[in-house]
Amino acid sequence: MDVLITGGSGLIGRALTAELVKYGDRVVILSRRPDKMKNLSPGVRTAVWDGKSAQGWGHLINEVDAVVNLAGASIAGNSPLSMRWTKKRKAQIRSSRINAGKAVLEAIISAEKKPEVLVQASAIGYYGYHGDQPIEEDSPAGSDFLAQLSIEWESGTKLVEDQGVRHLVIRTGLVLSSAGGVMPLFKMQFGLFAGGRMGSGRQYYSWIHVADQVGAIVYLLKTKSTSGAYNLTAPQPETNQDFSRILGKVMRRPSVVPVPEFALRAALGEVADLTVKGQRVLPRRLLEAGYLFQFPNLESAFVDLLKS
Repeated sequence: MDVLITGGSGLIGRALTAELVKYGDRVVILSRRPDKMKNLSPGVRTAVWDGKSAQGWGHLINEVDAVVNLAGASIAGNSPLSMRWTKKRKAQIRSSRINAGKAVLEAIISAEKKPEVLVQASAIGYYGYHGDQPIEEDSPAGSDFLAQLSIEWESGTKLVEDQGVRHLVIRTGLVLSSAGGVMPLFKMQFGLFAGGRMGSGRQYYSWIHVADQVGAIVYLLKTKSTSGAYNLTAPQPETNQDFSRILGKVMRRPSVVPVPEFALRAALGEVADLTVKGQRVLPRRLLEAGYLFQFPNLESAFVDLLKS
């Protein structure tokens, strides 16, 4: 299979590329700075794009079987200084996603040979916050910033269906990876004996091991009977308190230093909602489609991620 990936230099994009190459697939990664992508595996090449149009790369659509659109600025920011959702930051988060979707849609509409499938990234933020209420793919969308962003994000490429292209939406939870994201921060926190619950600790974290994140994407890509939205979260979400307890157990560190909600809000503002509000999201459609999780429970995930 020939696959084109936008956002291929990010955490999920890098892991997905490695997984596809392992199966003998060929990958084209769109990047604003392809010259910075070094030591690429055989079967992987890069192309320049501006993140908002099909100019200069749109012809590549004719050469691929699948497109995976992962492009978008980080929701949580790349550093503590960029985490707060200022008006400017929100605009950047939105435009990076909507413009990328428009570019992909433009390229597919213009292509003489259409890809078989498009995977469109999204997030479980689509549902808003519902405490301990179980959330599945048919649950309604929320009304906050992330929910409205996700609605627009998903719908931006839906018109590929009119081109005969299978449209998949992956609503991703908290991705755990030793290569980046939140896991190195958790590891440092507990390594300093400062681990503990965030806020009340009763809020649910809907997590997924990066191996299952990319495993599920590849499975959906290659299972032609799949379409529509899928929650990419492990089947056993945990409360923040249990999340912290299990991590402490695996790291052999205490989990007794709580971080009050007011402190998180003072430091992060609205972004603190990601930490102190709960989403108990279940991957019903993914399980029904036949995907088998490598790491269905949190302890096995932590053991694997912390073994090196």
